[in-house]
Amino acid sequence: MPTPIQHDRSVLLAHFESFRTEIDDYNDRRERLIKASRDITNLSKKVIFLLHRIALENDDTSYARAAKRGFAKLCEVQNIYAGLSHELAGDRYWRYQRQVSPGLQEYIEALSFAHYLQHGTLISFQTVQRSLSSPDGVPYFSLTVSDYLLGLSDLTGELMRFAISGLSSHKGGRAKATQVCAFVRACKADFEHYTPFVPDLRKKQAITSQSLEKIEDAAYTIVVRSSEYDLPPEILDDIVAQSISRFSDRSQKHARGFEDGLGEDDAQEGPC
Repeated sequence: MPTPIQHDRSVLLAHFESFRTEIDDYNDRRERLIKASRDITNLSKKVIFLLHRIALENDDTSYARAAKRGFAKLCEVQNIYAGLSHELAGDRYWRYQRQVSPGLQEYIEALSFAHYLQHGTLISFQTVQRSLSSPDGVPYFSLTVSDYLLGLSDLTGELMRFAISGLSSHKGGRAKATQVCAFVRACKADFEHYTPFVPDLRKKQAITSQSLEKIEDAAYTIVVRSSEYDLPPEILDDIVAQSISRFSDRSQKHARGFEDGLGEDDAQEGPC
């Protein structure tokens, strides 16, 4: 018959066994989510490259075709999230949010870019949440406003590349660049209201400002030079390239000044 001390020792060991099982389960799930987030990031980046490539084809249907192909490829990402729904059930999403966020923001960036090409508008929070839900409408997890806004903030950089590239390679690219310029300006103004509440949004707003300035430089150069001279398209393209080159030098100096002006707490902040 075990003594009281032996009994207490057995109870204590049983508790530590359960603790070890719980910690191992946490670490295993965390590693699976990190790997899945990397896969989602890679797939989303490939979709963004695909959208750029097809959208810049010089015909009237390129935007619609790009969006259609993009939505189809993003189904692969949605299937990954469907497979992760049991890993993020209940309050687990909040426990593992730091592991899930990077891939989720990249997915939102790709999804919102495809949506913009198709509709010319900003994708809504409800539409993103529906894309992360089962056919019955049950969400795989609750999308946070911060991930939604941070993903949309990354979209402005892709729109800058889309507008600049389309100036010379796409029919109607100059008019589209002007539209994108107004759209990015409106996004920046609207996102500014949320910077006190979303910690990483302030840094992304600084990058959005650089993207906006780059689009404005290119678009305004086209408008001004076109009104001054009757220039052929190839000369206008050279003028735009020179304008972008000058902006790149200024933006690098601005970025260095922004980093130098960060406080100690800001400098210690890093990606999730």
